[in-house]
Amino acid sequence: MQLRSDPPRVRHQSRRIRCRSTVLGRRTPAQGSRHKDPSCGCCGAWVTHVKEAGFPVEAIESTQVNRLKTKLGVPRALAACHTAEVGGYVVEGHVPAADIHRMLKEKPAIAGIAVGGMPVGSPGMESPYVKAEPFNVMSFDKSGATRVFAKH
Repeated sequence: MQLRSDPPRVRHQSRRIRCRSTVLGRRTPAQGSRHKDPSCGCCGAWVTHVKEAGFPVEAIESTQVNRLKTKLGVPRALAACHTAEVGGYVVEGHVPAADIHRMLKEKPAIAGIAVGGMPVGSPGMESPYVKAEPFNVMSFDKSGATRVFAKH
């Protein structure tokens, strides 16, 4: 596992997701990163989900994830256990890979998308013993304004 304090800047859009704790990537244009606290267990299941959707992953763990969320403008109400950056966007929490692909394809004028908290049934939070609950993927802009991006 590799520890980094600052993610490298991406000059072109690619499908690589950089996450503190994880960098998800693809060999096509979309680069990013994923950040999580080392004590979080469900983030690994989300990484598996996005890997299965075609994003390569490299783990990068950090105990400074909350500072990163603030720096990237993630609204407090949408905060979750891990934060990703991909193609110039922020991906917060257990966002389905299909919604990440949609965002990268449509290129909306937003800062990012998020699934706040850890809803049962969202990618990485599935359970054979508990019924999945409906959840929304929310988009947010740099001012913190939010709206529904997708319903699940």
